[in-house]
Amino acid sequence: MVAGNQRWKTTRTPPMNKSLAQLLILLTFSASVAVAQSDHAFDQWWTGERGTGEWFGKRPTLEGSGINFTIKWTGTYYGIASGGLEQGSSFDQSLNFDLKLDLAKLTGRESLDGFTITSGVRYRDGANVNDDVGASSTFNPSTFQSGKQWRLMPFLLNYTTPELFGVKDLLSISAGWANPYDVFAQQADSKLFRNNAIISSKGISANGVGWSSGYVAWGGHLKVKPSSLYYAQAGLYMAIPNANATSSHGVDFRGAENNGLYVLAETGLTPKVGSDLLPGKYAIGGYYWDLENTSPTGRTYDGRYGFYLQADQMLWRESSPDIVADPRATAATKRKVNDEGLRWFSFFNFAPEGNSALPFYFHTGLIYKGLIPGRNNDQFGVAYARGNYRRYEGTLKTHEGVIECDYRFRINQWSYVQPYIQYIIRPNGTGAVNDATVVGLNFGFEL
Repeated sequence: MVAGNQRWKTTRTPPMNKSLAQLLILLTFSASVAVAQSDHAFDQWWTGERGTGEWFGKRPTLEGSGINFTIKWTGTYYGIASGGLEQGSSFDQSLNFDLKLDLAKLTGRESLDGFTITSGVRYRDGANVNDDVGASSTFNPSTFQSGKQWRLMPFLLNYTTPELFGVKDLLSISAGWANPYDVFAQQADSKLFRNNAIISSKGISANGVGWSSGYVAWGGHLKVKPSSLYYAQAGLYMAIPNANATSSHGVDFRGAENNGLYVLAETGLTPKVGSDLLPGKYAIGGYYWDLENTSPTGRTYDGRYGFYLQADQMLWRESSPDIVADPRATAATKRKVNDEGLRWFSFFNFAPEGNSALPFYFHTGLIYKGLIPGRNNDQFGVAYARGNYRRYEGTLKTHEGVIECDYRFRINQWSYVQPYIQYIIRPNGTGAVNDATVVGLNFGFEL
């Protein structure tokens, strides 16, 4: 009996134990599948375009229906390492919600192809680092200190011709609650930096003109682009004094008692230079702010105006088989172009000295994408900006500037971390405040 029992134990599995073994195998397999699916889901999220993922598959469906919704958060830490008014640190942030509606996709009507509606809101908050630095608002180490708290951003109806006279995107037009800042003097490379002069002001807002990311007023623009080489555009907007103030929250639809016209025009060339097709932009523009003003000398002027020049050029490109083919090449000679390499950008603003606080401003810089091997999407940049103040009896201001160096570590498609250093030269232009060194970290997420 004992032998028989021993033989049974070694040659057979009792029915209950067999079922338990099958269950364990099934659970183990299920757990492995779950882990694999979890890993796959994590990989999809981590390598996706946005931090909130695909919304359980709803986001692609919405985008296919013409509804595109994005959220962007940017936060910046500032530390005063030396100079300025006093040592200290601060943090500020900006949160943007943007919506774009493609009316053709949304309604299913091909006749609406090219029509879109764009809108958005923004929230900004945080301490002002410039309280410790003592620079002018133009050279504030932060660009997040104007138009704080909740703010309505431009709400526009846009139209771009899909094809007209055989030319794609020949004509673009927009109208509504608009901001010329989003259309004119566009310089993508300068957006890498943190100082307000380089990323936003460009010396224009210092002269009492409504120029900032928070300015909104009734108006619109028209752009003509007959080829990939040349474009011209003009805009007409309401001139609202202090429209970018925090207190207006971007909803000052009636304007102010003293309104005027705000006119801008720009034309430029966008060549691709040499056999490497190095992209460039060379533009000239001007603006007129039609509001009466009085200069420090007591003279009254009908309005303010200025001119700007922009020159941006990719100087060198790394060779790679990865990016988009040259559309001008034949099928036999088509090759691909890489966006890694060295880029140069510059901007100059000129205004009459009589009623302009900053008659001359310029900035210039270099950006290298993919500087470190294996870090192809990182960006390293260095820039210099300077503004010359007007000269009149009794003034102490002469000039002000900044040197900034940044390195943006691209974590994935939707996030980055960016250490930087700024050296503010002659804060507020008077020489009464010591040059300031600001170091910090900038963080960004697209959700």
